[in-house]
Amino acid sequence: MKKTYKVNEIFYSLQGEGFFTGTPAVFLRFCGCNRRCPFCDTDFADGTEMTADEIISAVTPFQSRHIVITGGEPTLQLDCDLVRALKASRFFIQIETNGSNPVPTGVDWVTCSPKDAPWRVDRIDELKVVYQGQDVEALIQLLPAPRLFLQPCSGENINETINYILAHPHWRLSLQTHKLINIQ
Repeated sequence: MKKTYKVNEIFYSLQGEGFFTGTPAVFLRFCGCNRRCPFCDTDFADGTEMTADEIISAVTPFQSRHIVITGGEPTLQLDCDLVRALKASRFFIQIETNGSNPVPTGVDWVTCSPKDAPWRVDRIDELKVVYQGQDVEALIQLLPAPRLFLQPCSGENINETINYILAHPHWRLSLQTHKLINIQ
């Protein structure tokens, strides 16, 4: 029997957050998470079991070859077999992780949006912190990354986030633009 992955949804849209904001991308959202954040907008329970071949068949019809693998926590399911299959279909693979696990070899871009420690992520291309007034400077020491983004929590503390960035200009603002322009 072939291995399956529990997939919450697959859709085509624009990346709404972080470094690749505005980039057309296929989104592969896995079920399941090892954290329980009160602001999370993902239903972790509902999903469909799919093989790697079924996932490839579902994502290849879209024009973009940029895929964002998210969740839940995608490192609970994403493995080297699926990464190889996506690479064989010429995908640039971006993962959005909470940092709790290492990322499989072959992933092109790691967006770490850290939640609770411990963190075991082995590399980070961008650190995207959901800002709630916490000490984000300490995170830079624990989770070093070349690109730093602060994102208001559910759009509710935009002014506080902007003021923090103005006082700490090594951070950049990330908004959930997909929510602002009402796309998935």
